[in-house]
Amino acid sequence: MRAQSLRWRLGLIGAVAILVALALSVLGLTYLFDRHVQRVAVADLEARALSVVAMIDPGGANGPTFRATQGDPLYDQPFSGHYWQIALGDEVRRSRSLWDFAFPAVSTQPAGTTRVLGLTGPKDEPLLALEQWLAVGGGPDPVALRVIVATDRGALETARRGFLSGILPFLGLLGLLLVGASWAQITVGLRPLTEVSGRVAALRSGRRPRIGDDLPREVLPLAGEIDQLLDARDKELVRARHRAADLAHGLKTPLQALLGDAAQVRELGDPEIADSIEAITATMQRSVDRELARARIQSGRATAQADPQPVVARVVEVLRRTPAGAAILWRIDIPSGLSIRIDPDDLTEAIGALVENAVRHAESTVSIRAVAAAKWIDLTIGDDGPGVPASALARLTQRGTRLDEAGDGQGIGLAIVADIAEAAGGDLLLRNGTTGLEATLRLERQAEDAPPRSATWRG
Repeated sequence: MRAQSLRWRLGLIGAVAILVALALSVLGLTYLFDRHVQRVAVADLEARALSVVAMIDPGGANGPTFRATQGDPLYDQPFSGHYWQIALGDEVRRSRSLWDFAFPAVSTQPAGTTRVLGLTGPKDEPLLALEQWLAVGGGPDPVALRVIVATDRGALETARRGFLSGILPFLGLLGLLLVGASWAQITVGLRPLTEVSGRVAALRSGRRPRIGDDLPREVLPLAGEIDQLLDARDKELVRARHRAADLAHGLKTPLQALLGDAAQVRELGDPEIADSIEAITATMQRSVDRELARARIQSGRATAQADPQPVVARVVEVLRRTPAGAAILWRIDIPSGLSIRIDPDDLTEAIGALVENAVRHAESTVSIRAVAAAKWIDLTIGDDGPGVPASALARLTQRGTRLDEAGDGQGIGLAIVADIAEAAGGDLLLRNGTTGLEATLRLERQAEDAPPRSATWRG
């Protein structure tokens, strides 16, 4: 899922980058096109300026004069968008297209000056104009000649819009192709990470013990680090369990010695001190026994799985050989083919503790049933005993809690079952049923196990 999210984010970033690049390309190409069109238009104006300058006769009897010229349709039609204006000294002539409009006079510029100007035409339309300053006539006092040739910028704008209308569909198609190529590249590039994500999901669900090394070499270092981390964690858990077991075993002998000392104190005639020592020793003994049981819990392993049917069968078979178990009517209904995400030894210990507790308090019947749901499997052990006061249900899983003081238990059985369920990612639920206490061990169903078959085992 995270790889999928990363793919979408990268795809979105790539698409935005492509769109920004295409937008900048449109701006840049439009700018270059405008400059090119303007250069072409200025070159055309320069050619037209030469034809307009030809109207001047520099060698007239009285100095430079205007020649009679033939009309040009571009300049004879009023407001045609093509204009010229000539100022020879103080005499000014304009094209008929300007009608009664005149370009403003400016201060005299040096001969040979050429400028490209933006002017306003007779209809307030923007014009592209070329202004040239020349000197006409010989002698020390030549006559200044100012030539202005202009054209309507509307033609340039039309060319610009035509350019954009032609290039935008092409750029749109190019953008789609680039986005598709970027998405394909991201998909191919992230495929190894997607495979690693799938392996991690399989690892978490218990379908794989390790990620493995059959992956693309780009992600092998990552997979190797994860597997090494898992190996180190398992080794540390084993060491921690061994240390806890060693500590608990080391305490059992001194505790037994304390019980012996308490017996000697009682024989010496001080039962009050003996009772105190025995009570403290019993509390410590319960703690040691619980730590020994916790040290054996293996349910943290994601690949562990167990079938509850044979586990229950073994536990019941053992208890049936005891005097209390032989007198019990067993009602067992467990579908075959179930697979629970828990170590078989842990499940055996938890079921054993619950069934022993049920046998201890049952009048005549113990029931064991399993109900499978999509994600969970509920194993419920019930008895037909007196049940438990509602106010005491929450305290049953607390260490050292014993409601039946006459028994020989240590009050840690249900607490150990709760620890096993928690380590396996499940829960222990206690409630009073119609005839006695019902303990439900809710555990996670192993991924991709086969659906339970209709056949059941009944005892």
